[in-house]
Amino acid sequence: MNLGSAKVVSFPGRKPDQIGFTREELTRILDVYGRMVAAGQWRDYAMDFTKDAATFAAFVRHAERPQARIEKRPSLRGKQGMWTLFGEHGQILKRGHELPGVVAPIERRLMKAVED
Repeated sequence: MNLGSAKVVSFPGRKPDQIGFTREELTRILDVYGRMVAAGQWRDYAMDFTKDAATFAAFVRHAERPQARIEKRPSLRGKQGMWTLFGEHGQILKRGHELPGVVAPIERRLMKAVED
């Protein structure tokens, strides 16, 4: 038996049980979160991982609605982009294919908070 020419395919065609963030994505999100905490804007966060999307929500107080929510939905990768930034009332603030472009409105708000 020649094992050098054999191809191993692990679970072909199987969808993942849940969507998650890569280390680089989570590092970028937590970096923005940490700077917002240091500026006194946010105090708590929550993450949710389902079979369709991964969500990071940032709160001013844990009992309220999230002030910002970042969602990764790979099924939209070819259409509008898999990243979405939602505002406090559920409105879509930004959509895109790249995470840095989607979190840019939060970073601009951070710059305003530092200037005050």
